[in-house]
Amino acid sequence: MAWKFLPSLAAAAFAAILFRLFSRGGDQARSTEESASGNDGTAGGASSTHTSTEGQEVATSSGYDYEVFLSFRGPDTRAGFTDFLYTSLKDAGIRTFRDDEELRVGEKFAPELLQAIEQSKISIPIFSKGYASSPWCLNELVQMVECQKNGRQKIMPIFYDVAPSVVRHQIEDYAKAFRSHEKKQRKKQRYDEETIPKWKAALSAVGAINGWDLSGKTNR
Repeated sequence: MAWKFLPSLAAAAFAAILFRLFSRGGDQARSTEESASGNDGTAGGASSTHTSTEGQEVATSSGYDYEVFLSFRGPDTRAGFTDFLYTSLKDAGIRTFRDDEELRVGEKFAPELLQAIEQSKISIPIFSKGYASSPWCLNELVQMVECQKNGRQKIMPIFYDVAPSVVRHQIEDYAKAFRSHEKKQRKKQRYDEETIPKWKAALSAVGAINGWDLSGKTNR
């Protein structure tokens, strides 16, 4: 019975963690501003409405277009966990970009996706069994790693129904996905020679991050 409600409960719990994280950042920023201006924090009765507006303040004061970028394979999690998570984040006032994979045309990485990732404070890849089969998801992941290296972004992975070790080492379903990518590459030269190694390197890097493991497996 618990598994039936796990996606909504897990999404709400994760959204709450993010809200507390952003709230602390917002409180620190407000404290700095108040110290600089000599404001005691109660001017204009602001303290009475702090709770209802806090999420909105956090979403607009960070200097990013988005607080969170969600990367996921639509057929795996869109109708369940990802939708619950997106709704929970939105309800908490956290500005979130959710890519709609099914609306894409062709396979060229859309400039708006690149910009959305670059302008997000935190990226959350939701690793499912089919994540590695999507070139779009893998391209998003490569961009996340680049942004992390530049110090502009934090990556908080969620291992939904796949163990971290599968992501990190590209085994099981992920090995199967890469065999398919490599087969397509040999037949159609679909990707340049650096693309697949970059995908694997990004998976290895993010798979080693201590994220949220919902897979129910013990092997990391």
